[in-house]
Amino acid sequence: MGDGGRHDNDKLKGAGFSTRQVHSGHIQDELGSVMPPVYQTSIYSFRDSEHGAEVIREREAGYVYARWGSPNSRMLEAALADLHSGAGAWTFSTGIAAVNFIYFALLRAGDHIICAESLYAPTRYSLELYWSRFGVEFSFVDATSLDAVAAAVRPNTRHIHIETPANPALRVSDIAGCAQIAHDAGARLSVDNTFMSPLLQRPLELGADIVMESLTKFVNGHSDVVGGALVLADKELCDSLYKPWYTLGATMDPHQAWLIQRGLKTLKLRVLAAQENAQAIAQYLAAHSAVSAVHFPGLPSHPQYELHQRQASGPGACISFELKGGLAAGRALMDRVQLCTRAVSLGGIETLISHPASMTHVGLSSEERAQAGVPDGLIRFAVGIEDSADIIADLEQALV
Repeated sequence: MGDGGRHDNDKLKGAGFSTRQVHSGHIQDELGSVMPPVYQTSIYSFRDSEHGAEVIREREAGYVYARWGSPNSRMLEAALADLHSGAGAWTFSTGIAAVNFIYFALLRAGDHIICAESLYAPTRYSLELYWSRFGVEFSFVDATSLDAVAAAVRPNTRHIHIETPANPALRVSDIAGCAQIAHDAGARLSVDNTFMSPLLQRPLELGADIVMESLTKFVNGHSDVVGGALVLADKELCDSLYKPWYTLGATMDPHQAWLIQRGLKTLKLRVLAAQENAQAIAQYLAAHSAVSAVHFPGLPSHPQYELHQRQASGPGACISFELKGGLAAGRALMDRVQLCTRAVSLGGIETLISHPASMTHVGLSSEERAQAGVPDGLIRFAVGIEDSADIIADLEQALV
């Protein structure tokens, strides 16, 4: 293996997504392995002193130490870069490690970052509780409004970060519009694409500089491993992040990468099946007397329905909906479901249900939750690949 392996990707030129998700990034080893093995080693030997110096200088020349990357992580990075139309990618031990790497590598004291106010809670907590101590300035805005994003720009703005659709309120932001605002200000745009995966949305093709994926979710898809990734549009920027990447030390281990690449190979089959279920369930919920609102980009009632139709190829498999009974109704529903699993993640093959006000966003006040689009009766529903009729039947008996 090592520098003797090669990416056998010439055969993939012009291939469709399904073909590339199966074959992209695979390094052909000396044994001709159809499926890559797990390279479960922490260190790699050098042929001689000259080779050792070459590997230290040039990442692509071979491998040194698992914190500096492994064959498994490089295969996964190559696949993600291909599927996202990127120049390169970096993988991380968790999704939030990938987010924090953006702050760590691209911001310095006195820099200002604009973030969507509706986004994954730890992404916000990291700025408010920790990075603020090092002089990083930040603003949280309604990123569904380009006017609000533009108005937040300061002379020291260096970065804009959005999620679309956002977690958990499923608000949709204009990726191309935010990219234009960022670039006009001399800043970069990063997009958390976790709810969509590269199958349904590719922000780099819309002008974003960086796309972030929590690989824990749809890309892996089996609720058995965590991980994160950043895919970059610019090769020079990507290459410049190598040293801060291995210095931070939040790199992915070989077995993590192997599991996630295995999951990636069935991404389209899983996501399309779950998305079909989600469409049917969203329509059911929209007609239910106990539900006051349904937030799902696949319903024409969604305020950014047409925007999402333009920049994504499907609504995804996550729904949020509001119960008329507020906090008490949310807790009651959580206690009554039988088939749906009470858990905080998403993107797996099983349907997961969570109540942010009593779970993921419990650290925020009721007013702060409302500002972030998370009212007390909001339910986040991550639809799996079970029979949709069975999921609906479970909701029917629980929504009383």
